[in-house]
Amino acid sequence: MCGIVGILGKEAVATQVIEALRRLEYRGYDSAGVATLEHGLLTRRRAEGKLKNLEVRLSNEPLEGLIGIGHTRWATHGKPNETNAHPHATAKLAVVHNGIIENFRELRAELQADGYVFATETDTEIVAHLVTRELDHGKTPVEAVAASLPRLRGAFALAFLFEGQEDLLIGARKGSPLAVGVGDGEMYLGSDALALAPFTNLIAYLEEGDWVVLNRKGATFYDKANTVVQRRAQRVAAGAFLVEKGNHRHFMAKEIYEQPEVVGHTLTQYLDMAAGRVRLPFKGTIDWKALSRLSVSACGTAYYAGLTAKYWFERLARLPVEIDVASELRYREAPMPENGLALFVSQSGETADTLACLRYAKQEKQTILSVVNVPTSTIARESDAVAPTLAGPEIGVASTKAFTCQLTALACLALAAGRARGTLSAQEEARHVQSLIALPGLIAKALELEPAIEKLARELSKARDVLYLGRGTSFPLALEGALKLKEISYIHAEGYPAGELKHGPIALIDEAMPVIVVAPHDALFEKTASNMQEVAARGGRIILITDAKGAAECGIEPEATIIMPDMDPTFAAIVYALPIQMIAYQTAVFMGKDVDQPRNLAKSVTVE
Repeated sequence: MCGIVGILGKEAVATQVIEALRRLEYRGYDSAGVATLEHGLLTRRRAEGKLKNLEVRLSNEPLEGLIGIGHTRWATHGKPNETNAHPHATAKLAVVHNGIIENFRELRAELQADGYVFATETDTEIVAHLVTRELDHGKTPVEAVAASLPRLRGAFALAFLFEGQEDLLIGARKGSPLAVGVGDGEMYLGSDALALAPFTNLIAYLEEGDWVVLNRKGATFYDKANTVVQRRAQRVAAGAFLVEKGNHRHFMAKEIYEQPEVVGHTLTQYLDMAAGRVRLPFKGTIDWKALSRLSVSACGTAYYAGLTAKYWFERLARLPVEIDVASELRYREAPMPENGLALFVSQSGETADTLACLRYAKQEKQTILSVVNVPTSTIARESDAVAPTLAGPEIGVASTKAFTCQLTALACLALAAGRARGTLSAQEEARHVQSLIALPGLIAKALELEPAIEKLARELSKARDVLYLGRGTSFPLALEGALKLKEISYIHAEGYPAGELKHGPIALIDEAMPVIVVAPHDALFEKTASNMQEVAARGGRIILITDAKGAAECGIEPEATIIMPDMDPTFAAIVYALPIQMIAYQTAVFMGKDVDQPRNLAKSVTVE
């Protein structure tokens, strides 16, 4: 998660920008930079590595401008060096950017055809030239940004600084968070309110699709239709900056909405996006080709992530997978293949049962690979290789962003295994990588379904029991959806493979039973549609989560249909996790439950 800071100040801002960026160091980064206006002229200072390197540069080449933007970058497109460090600039503007621009290749080709020359390998430079082209056509900076934003596909946060404009900053967000700080004759932009804590406690948040124009008198907010809107500034207590909810009622809601950004951040650690290849982040090698079996173990939601990954490893890498709930595996004394690989998934890295399984696998002389969100955790320290998820702190007990980041990391591992085992060609790998790059933007689109899901949740809150059905990678999502609903709304729910319906659960179907069906239009859709017919024939209340093609071809009229964006079905589970999370969240909120701290549950289970 790269860091963005912008300041419209009364004194030289470069030092303040560095101070703010330092508060975002926890996100991780590989280069940093700042741009200011020096007597109206754009001037940049950038450095590879840590902020101290940028500070040395600034001490030797100081900046005195009263307006500036800064950035800490974690490389997505292009190597982590000074050339690719932000801010990126043309003769007319500088820009900093969080996220991934999915359509950067086609925009780059279009701009090059118009004569624009690129100096870096990054997707961000596309944005700089895109807005510059609008300026070259005679538009004002505000008009140029308004015209350019609709051309960008993906999830992003942006901040612009324009040459000769001493009283203007422009920010925009789609999928990645951005906050505005209000001071006394000063204004601030930050990708995290924590960065703005030294300067102000009066914070306003851009909502999805918003963009904002700042001057020293205040801020004008626009929605994605370019209509002026009001975004209320609120005072944030000093301590709350450390873990604050932003403009969300609960941490769970905030964490659901962080998923475009954190999934994108996780992808940057696993993909060479320009080359269309997987690039694993851990040291040491795993001989995927020599493996006869992969052993996976985890608990709760992490187990469902591992179960989803089983489909990917077996389909993409032709690698047999055995997966166990950790609390069962630790007592089974299961035989493990000589020189095998054992994979453990844990958000905290401290889960007691999973840690016990890891130690058993070590005794069985397995190589240990862990997928964890805390790189300093016990599970990480005791592993031979660590695949990080980079979800950031997750406060809500019900896992949301940690789950989708686990899925993202596991999908990348499956692709790496497929390439190493020779079951994926370079062309197939590149196609799958492009599907992964699209995920943050698709997740942002899925979040737009919240109003429809809120309406659905009002009816769902009246149910005593709920069934979830799915096939293929949608089956683990059915299990996860049922778990989410149970743990925060306390409504009894069960997840089943859709083909198992006739082997018992169909006895439960009546006019009072909601049946939530997770069914992207994939190779298994026709079979799932047949199972929906069986539910409909018995009066069941079907809630269908599918895409437009699935809605058109399901053959029935569900009580409610959630229409998801079109996507490659291979990794659709990562995006389809969003509606099942929102269904559980909105149902629990409507019922007045304690969403962030449900009864009897703890965030990290460190006892047996």
